[in-house]
Amino acid sequence: MNVLSFVLQGIGYGFAAAAQPGPFQAYLISQTLRNGLRRTLVAALAPLISDGPIIALVLLVLSRVPDSLRIGLYLVGGTFILYLSRGAILAWRRFDPAAAAQVAPGQQSLWHAALMNALSPGPYLFWSLVTGPLLLQGWRTSPAHGIGFLAGFYATLIATLVAIIVIFSRARQLGPRVNRALIGVSAITLAGFGVYQFYQAYRLLA
Repeated sequence: MNVLSFVLQGIGYGFAAAAQPGPFQAYLISQTLRNGLRRTLVAALAPLISDGPIIALVLLVLSRVPDSLRIGLYLVGGTFILYLSRGAILAWRRFDPAAAAQVAPGQQSLWHAALMNALSPGPYLFWSLVTGPLLLQGWRTSPAHGIGFLAGFYATLIATLVAIIVIFSRARQLGPRVNRALIGVSAITLAGFGVYQFYQAYRLLA
């Protein structure tokens, strides 16, 4: 696969990670509704700080495992993604606009948001079961492939988080509808990537 294919995969996973409902997204929405656009935008950069050690740890482990274990990771990762997709579908069907606004308030800052993200199990599971094997596959092909994947992932992740913040600060009446639509798109995207993980495991077996 060429560099562009890894960039496109990074874009898809970045969007799915940002649009997937979770504690970090709920935190951003809550802070936007309480503190406004300018005081919340910086928090969208939190993953750039919190994810570095997570990725380094994941790659250190994944770089030492045999293909048989990588197959297992793809299978477990595919199952985990489909689980996330199911949760996103349920969240889309039972969407409650009031739920995001009821998140407990906290001090708005980049470091506070980064700490919250680092303490959440989501990034660890996502990088160890889903995106870590893909990043390692790209890096083994060439550093440009791995960097392309990371660039696509974080550019889309940050852009989508910023979009969510802007939506809830500038168009609060339309925000819940748009957020619900993002959840629906995320569910479809995650389901597709879940199937793709099983395909990757099949390729290694073949």
